[in-house]
Amino acid sequence: MSDTIFGKITRGEIPSDFLYEDDQCVVIRDISPQAPTHVLVIPRTPIPRLVDADVEHQALLGHLMLVVGRVAQQLGVGDGFRLVVNNGEDGGQTVFHLHLHILAGQPMDEADTAGDL
Repeated sequence: MSDTIFGKITRGEIPSDFLYEDDQCVVIRDISPQAPTHVLVIPRTPIPRLVDADVEHQALLGHLMLVVGRVAQQLGVGDGFRLVVNNGEDGGQTVFHLHLHILAGQPMDEADTAGDL
């Protein structure tokens, strides 16, 4: 796997304003927000796509879900948000380093698309 912008962000090579940070992941605002609240939860472990995760990543994936809940509460959107994970080019993924999108601050109906946001 080649290095990505998210790998550089998680290692601190590209300065970023972390909304949350721990030893397993970071959370940043999306540079092209698709909703009033749009943040990315990025694991420090460079897993290219969700389907590339293995049993060794199980605890990390669970941790990411807990971070999503914690960050959503911190941002004041815990009562309603959409969580999006794009997988592969056909799934709208453009950066091949697993990341989760938290979208909130507007109604999220079935007509909304979930391309790589």
